[in-house]
Amino acid sequence: MFRKVNVSNKRRKPRPGIVRFKKKCVFCQKKLEIDYKNIELLSRYVSSKGKMISRRISGNCAKHQRKISKEIKRARFLNLIPYVGR
Repeated sequence: MFRKVNVSNKRRKPRPGIVRFKKKCVFCQKKLEIDYKNIELLSRYVSSKGKMISRRISGNCAKHQRKISKEIKRARFLNLIPYVGR
């Protein structure tokens, strides 16, 4: 009937010992070129199961994440990168 409502709207305090920092886009810093033929670079952004690693985890900016996903799809189509992991 009645729902228990959390009365305190305080923000959660970070746990002691955990330091959070914002990841920087490697492509913006080092001016790297993203190409479908560079399999070593693209394989860093593909998990062991074959999924693309998200922007939140990789730390890329939106512009370069779109470019990476496009080039990974292109490399998969040309059979340079597998669609699924081993």
